[in-house]
Amino acid sequence: MTCVRTGFAALGALAILGTNAPAAHAQASSSGSGASFGAFGAVSMPLGDYSGEVKTGWDVGAVAQFKPPASRVGFQVDGTYMENKLDPTGGKDRWFFGTGNVVFGFPVASSTRLRPYLIGGGGIYGVKRKFDDGTQSQSATKFGLNAGAGFDLDFQSNVSLFVEGRFHNVFIEGSDRKFIPVNAGIRFSPK
Repeated sequence: MTCVRTGFAALGALAILGTNAPAAHAQASSSGSGASFGAFGAVSMPLGDYSGEVKTGWDVGAVAQFKPPASRVGFQVDGTYMENKLDPTGGKDRWFFGTGNVVFGFPVASSTRLRPYLIGGGGIYGVKRKFDDGTQSQSATKFGLNAGAGFDLDFQSNVSLFVEGRFHNVFIEGSDRKFIPVNAGIRFSPK
C-alpha cells in the first residue's frame, strides 16, 4: 500500500508542476489537447495472491479524455469489462469497473508524434465469480486505486493510437485484488 501512496504522491506532484509550466512546452498536436474518445483492449495479468486464484485474462473498454489546450495535465474517465479464468477450479471472475484519473503528459517538441504520459486515480470495481458448474458468488462492489504509464502515437491530425499499462489495487476484505492490464487502443478527437 505504501508503494501505491508514494506513486500517487509523485503523480500529484508532477501534475502540479505541469500546471505551472510555460505554454511553449505544451503538446502541440491536435490530438494532444481538447476532448478525445476511444476504445481499448488486451490482456490483464493478476498479481500477488490473486495470481494464485486466476490466470491472465483479457479486457475491453471505452475511454474519454479532456486536456485543456497548452496544459500537460488532463483528466480521463474510462469503463472496463475484464475476465480472468479461475485456476485450477474452473470458472471465471467477471469485472466491471470505472475509473477517474489525472493524466500528466511529458513535454515534447511540437513535431514529436510519440507522447508519453503518466496516469493515476481511483474507481469503483464490481466483481462476480462464476463457476463452471453454474453456481456463482454474490457480486462485490469495492473502491480501488490505479497508477501507470503509457504513450500516444499521433496517427492523423485527430486520431492517435495508445499503449498503456496500469497497476490496479482493489480493496477487498481478506486480500486485495491486484492486477495490471496492458492495453492498446485508439483515440478520436472530434474536430
